[in-house]
Amino acid sequence: MHYQTESWNGYPAVEEIERMASRNAVVIFSTSTCCMCHAIKRLLCGMGVNPTVYELDDDNPTWQQALFSLLGNSSSSLPVVFIGGKLVGSMDNVMAAHINGTLVPLLKEAGALWL
Repeated sequence: MHYQTESWNGYPAVEEIERMASRNAVVIFSTSTCCMCHAIKRLLCGMGVNPTVYELDDDNPTWQQALFSLLGNSSSSLPVVFIGGKLVGSMDNVMAAHINGTLVPLLKEAGALWL
């Protein structure tokens, strides 16, 4: 896992989050104390994916609000996962994709898996 330590000054815009998410094949916005975040990180690492993780522990709470605005009414919890620069969603969306077999093709298309 690659933990990003970029300084996030000011208030985030949705465009800034999307820019950050488009830099790597898999990006997770997370907190280090969130059990659901840990589960998603373990799932992806166990599959051979090396996600970029932005931990939001000490940052301005407006980051979470900006992320939740991207999710709309579907969820208001972390983690928020992007694959191939596209929003997948929170844990329920990632797990549903894993269970129904669409997660691996998404990861392959994004270049996060080669097999």
